[in-house]
Amino acid sequence: MSDYLAEWRRWCTDPVFDGATRAQAAAMSDEEKKDAFYRSLSFGTGGLRGVLGAGTNRMNVYTVGKATQGLADFIRSQTGEGSVVIAYDSRRMSAEFALDSACILAANGVKAYLFEGLRPTPELSFAVRRLRATAGIVITASHNPPAYNGYKVYWSDGGQIVPPYDARIIAAIGAVRDYAAIRRISEREAAARGLLVRIGEEVDGRYVQAVKDLVLRPALVREMGKRLKIVYTPLHGTGNLPVRRVLAELGFEHVFVVPEQAEPDGNFPTVEYPNPEDKRAFALALALAEREQADLVLATDPDADRLGVYCRTKAGEYVSFTGNMSGLLIADYVLSARREQGLLPARAADGALVTTVVSSDMVYPVAAEYGLTVIETLTGFKYIGEQIKLFEEAARANGGRPDGAKGAYVFEFGFEESYGCLAGTYARDKDAVAAVTLLCEAAAYHASRGETLWDAMLAMYEKYGFYEEDLASLTLQGADGAHRIAQMMDDLRAHPPAQLAGMRVLALRDYAAGVRRDLASGQESATDLPASNVLYFELEEEAWCCVRPSGTEPKIKFYFGAKGKTMQSAKENVRRLRQALLGLVK
Repeated sequence: MSDYLAEWRRWCTDPVFDGATRAQAAAMSDEEKKDAFYRSLSFGTGGLRGVLGAGTNRMNVYTVGKATQGLADFIRSQTGEGSVVIAYDSRRMSAEFALDSACILAANGVKAYLFEGLRPTPELSFAVRRLRATAGIVITASHNPPAYNGYKVYWSDGGQIVPPYDARIIAAIGAVRDYAAIRRISEREAAARGLLVRIGEEVDGRYVQAVKDLVLRPALVREMGKRLKIVYTPLHGTGNLPVRRVLAELGFEHVFVVPEQAEPDGNFPTVEYPNPEDKRAFALALALAEREQADLVLATDPDADRLGVYCRTKAGEYVSFTGNMSGLLIADYVLSARREQGLLPARAADGALVTTVVSSDMVYPVAAEYGLTVIETLTGFKYIGEQIKLFEEAARANGGRPDGAKGAYVFEFGFEESYGCLAGTYARDKDAVAAVTLLCEAAAYHASRGETLWDAMLAMYEKYGFYEEDLASLTLQGADGAHRIAQMMDDLRAHPPAQLAGMRVLALRDYAAGVRRDLASGQESATDLPASNVLYFELEEEAWCCVRPSGTEPKIKFYFGAKGKTMQSAKENVRRLRQALLGLVK
């Protein structure tokens, strides 16, 4: 950190940086200099994500350019040429970063397929597979505040990069030490050489059809689509056109889009935080729902991979669903319909329901109901997508036959607590367009039985048990914040609590060390998951909590889960658990 002023001076004077960038750096306050230059924006296993602006710790054409040059170098080392699909969302500088990345790839002899306009992240995953590309890039900061943008890399299977490719690509990017080493050609030259190809409707149509193919009761959907009322907001992002298109083609006739939030806008002028997990983001949508007496209120984040849900009850109130609730509700509906139609694997335990270590434990009784095996991964949907690839590889080794005992599972459904799910293998990332589709189908099915989705959720609690989860985050900016987060993790790792909220801590899973330790006996066993800075506490009474630093934001996150005899007792158990754990670290 002591050299950050030297790096700042370079950005003020070196002609490798354009005049506007040099001027922006020169105008920085002392505090801004430190935050913009105290480190290089890290290309982690989830890619780049940071605040827009000049500096090594910022998202700009230079930090993005380094990432693309490194990716191009890696692709050339593997395949000699290769191709990359590029998509982008509505954020500020997304289109510019996408085009610049395409021109860098072309300069390195790597063909770029660039979408003609903004598209959802799950469509990028689909397009990589559809076009048999070597890799994919999506320019998005997902649900982060307006000041942010990001850059994620996907590999040829359509999933975000995971071992071994993540470390090798990160190393190739790290080897690009000089901004002058970034090679670029013009858009015109790239197109003339056939190394920049615009894509659009052909991929769109195939993607929309793949989403529609997930629907299990199309005739019922068309019938009930005449009655069901849906309010939808894309929160100024990419979801508007694909969501409306899919719903219209399936027969949902009463879809009301929030007009103030329909158009793409990277400033997100109507929301402080374009995140469907944030209840404040629903203010305009709920007002419209009240006027139209809508049955469902839905919101997708800017890159349309997360879905937030409100449902109107029979009493006329709107209740919100967490990501665990909506994910499990969709899963239960899809699995029950597949079972009814004879579409589940014939042999018990050959099908898999994939989730993450911080998602709801209700997944276990749901999976048991349908004879499925639960596969847990680390936090992040890329690990769920990776499982599909592993299942397919195991099936090929088994002569194309499913066999859970050999790891050749049939992927039935995947979900994570952070408002994302996937019901098919056409893509390898969470898909809010598909989640909207299947949730609306589930609503149509239950409406045909005189039920709301809230009725269906209550029935699940009665059947499977009252599970409750919660999430808390602490945002700690800058170098000092990063140090505090590291210290919290070190303290909890070295001195795990013996009890929380009156419940004994039975075991600690330290995923960085890859060890689960029974706190009573001291006995240790392997976690069998990749190393990650995550601590998971198993408690008595089927409670748990988990702590991890965010991979994309200056935050440390705390997850809580508990079970109760009633909904209220489950909520109270989680409240007490949250209070106890946060009391240890604040």
